[in-house]
Amino acid sequence: MNNNEDRTTKKVVIDPGHGGTDSGAVGNNMLEKDYNLLISKYMYDRFKELGVPVAITREEDVTLSPTDRVNDILSKFGNSSDVIVISNHVNSGGGEGAEVIYALRNSDTLAKNVLNNIGATGQATRKYYQRRLPSDTSKDYYFIHRNTGSTQPIIVEYGFIDSAKDVDFLKNNYQELAEAVISAVANYAGVSYTSPEGVLTNTYIVQKGDTLYSIAAKLGTTVQELKNINNLTSNTLSIGQVLKIPTEEIYEEEETLYTVKAGDTIFMGNNE
Repeated sequence: MNNNEDRTTKKVVIDPGHGGTDSGAVGNNMLEKDYNLLISKYMYDRFKELGVPVAITREEDVTLSPTDRVNDILSKFGNSSDVIVISNHVNSGGGEGAEVIYALRNSDTLAKNVLNNIGATGQATRKYYQRRLPSDTSKDYYFIHRNTGSTQPIIVEYGFIDSAKDVDFLKNNYQELAEAVISAVANYAGVSYTSPEGVLTNTYIVQKGDTLYSIAAKLGTTVQELKNINNLTSNTLSIGQVLKIPTEEIYEEEETLYTVKAGDTIFMGNNE
């Protein structure tokens, strides 16, 4: 890769929120810092697989002050608009569903796509938005937005830790949720996205050349079913878009094993 190509390539810094003595939110037998690290480390490995330049602010349960965190982010790939920062969090305070917060200096494109993809996993979603500092509304409320220079930071709140429903979904579907964010970022960065092997999901990631017809044929469903379950009003798709897959329960006849006992005959039926 030459220097010119390097300047135009999007880089990703993953920030597992909290850590060490700062547990973050606590509820329903979950510590926010642990979930943040779990999903972040998964993302880190997947971005490397996709060939995306990636770094992470912590790989262990260590304490990072806001200043240390910001300095670490800016040290990874420099202070540039080509750097996407994903700060992973779990919300609290009595609610349900995911949110994405983006910086005042950035457009809503990435935040919107991330939230839409999270919603396609089956997780409830709330909104994507910006938040201003009350004492100076020209500045961002969160330091991860306010102090990270020209980078493109998003805070992803995957759900509410005081919602048993959210926590159950997060614990059982963290890989799907991570892939939702990864595919949205890859699409935004113009990087070819491929689904990981061995991860079973109820979603499909739109690939280059896909159409609703080809996807329906591949998945054994219909275009109308895909449109209905994904609330699509047109046939237009974008690479990296996450689609819910129509599913139906398939019951396979179980093989019953019977141990022959003294006195049994071939004409005896199983009436138990």
